[in-house]
Amino acid sequence: MRKTLILLVMLVFALGSANVLLSQNKVDEKFQKTVDDYFDALWKFYPSAATAAGFHKYDDKLEDLDDGDIEKRHGQLDELNQALVSEVSKVDLSPELQTEHEMLMNLLDLELVKHEMLLPWAYNPLFYNQIIDNALRGLMTSETANQAELGKNAEKRLKDMLKLLKQARENLDTPPQLYTETAIKQFPGILAFYQNDLPGLIDQKGGSSAAKAKEALNKLMPELQAYQTYLSNELLPKSTGNFRLTTAHNRMMRATLLNDIPVQELAARQKADVNNIRREMLLVCIPFYKIMDPEFNVEQPPSNLTEEQVKNVVIAHVLDKIKNDHISKEEFLQALQRGKDEIKAFIQEKGLIDLPDADFEFAEMPVEAQGLTWTSLVGPVPYATGGGYTLQVAPFGNSGDEAVIDSLLQEYNNYYLPFYIARKIYPGCFVPTVATAAGATLIQKFSPNRPLIKGWPVFIEEMLVKAGYGNYDLRLRLNQLKYRLKMAIDFVLDLNIHQGGMTKDQAIAYMTRTGFQSEAEAERNWNRIILNPLDSVYTYAGLQELLDMEKTYRQKQGDSFTKKDFLAKVLSYGTIPIRDMKKKINE
Repeated sequence: MRKTLILLVMLVFALGSANVLLSQNKVDEKFQKTVDDYFDALWKFYPSAATAAGFHKYDDKLEDLDDGDIEKRHGQLDELNQALVSEVSKVDLSPELQTEHEMLMNLLDLELVKHEMLLPWAYNPLFYNQIIDNALRGLMTSETANQAELGKNAEKRLKDMLKLLKQARENLDTPPQLYTETAIKQFPGILAFYQNDLPGLIDQKGGSSAAKAKEALNKLMPELQAYQTYLSNELLPKSTGNFRLTTAHNRMMRATLLNDIPVQELAARQKADVNNIRREMLLVCIPFYKIMDPEFNVEQPPSNLTEEQVKNVVIAHVLDKIKNDHISKEEFLQALQRGKDEIKAFIQEKGLIDLPDADFEFAEMPVEAQGLTWTSLVGPVPYATGGGYTLQVAPFGNSGDEAVIDSLLQEYNNYYLPFYIARKIYPGCFVPTVATAAGATLIQKFSPNRPLIKGWPVFIEEMLVKAGYGNYDLRLRLNQLKYRLKMAIDFVLDLNIHQGGMTKDQAIAYMTRTGFQSEAEAERNWNRIILNPLDSVYTYAGLQELLDMEKTYRQKQGDSFTKKDFLAKVLSYGTIPIRDMKKKINE
């Protein structure tokens, strides 16, 4: 009797578990259909971006940005957002899909921010630059597109481009001046592709539709040239819009940062970091200052100077004396390549971290991509199953102003450049990107862990110094601290520029006086923060989260703790949000 009862209990439990699993599977399937529907609708609205991502269902379409289509897309987003909340309960999903549910909700919110606050079709000519460039370049250079339909699809998009250019003129209102100036600088690269490269690609790949595609291209070229003139002569004079994102900045931060440390605490840490880094810079500078024709006795400075003023004088004096040890602008790309090889070899020799077998190629950043960043890591498209990486670097001397170029070369001198390479080139964002991309789902590919990818290289940079990179040369340490100071300053600038009312003069003064940056570097950094909001927030927040995780993991591991194991553990979690990584490492 007892055995029978036990068997009945086990049977009931098994049936209950099976029912729970069956129910969960149905919810999982419904969620996956929602994901598929989301991306299909997204690519239908942004067909040129779909092509660039390797999704080719809408290769014969082009963005239609009239008011009706924009409103229709906005309505779709609202409906999908409501459906995810009411019809696909996060708690009923399998554990791995619960994180994906959160990621999809954040992707939705980011697109809703576009429709409700940013309105790029009305206030950002760079938005149209990207469409115009992707539309044919992405199509005709894609290896995954339907090659038999290339000519026909190219013809269709070339014809539809006439409508898009008309919509751009009608929609663009009063963009921020920097947006329009950057779009103007990029457009010659876009126009050059249509003039010089596209005709040959059509001849090569257009098949039976080549002649009609060439005819459509010939009709389009005068309109593209007229649009270029419009940007300079008509749009730029009325580009008086506000570059500050205000409440959109905070909402975007919530949807992409996905961290654990509150912003208020990050701000407090930033303030302490600035003070601590400047104090350490002073200590490094004192032995140099004593022999560099000092303005005063550093051990008994003038009584009318505050402690901060003493730091400013001493640190600036030493940095000024060593800044002329730098490469020429013609050597810049080669210096990055050499530095990458040296740092990689040092890491391998010391066994600091595990490095991937994958590598990347160097390339000069094309004109149509310049103005937003100095470096860009271009990897496999999301829908591809493989592919390599390219690290694009903007030409150093493209400003044309020799005084500005010389100032930047002094900024990126031989003691500063190695850490720029470590953070921006190798291991840089490349190693965490490759490591976390392995096995990533589609949602994860479109939801990268930005704080990890941006903060991880700064963590490595400190390891290089402590391991003896450069034979403990204090000039290297001074410039590494200066670069770390810049990271802390950039964080608060990103917040105060976009969410506050910090003026350009105030920002430049903070960067030059507190951060010891040159005027040229500060000017360039101001532009970067406007054009790439949140980038600096990701870097600083990511580093702070890693430092917290390291502390926890060190306590758990005790004497067996190593930074190498810690970093491998962090990267093993893939692209999940950094706050979820923090939970896992605490388990």
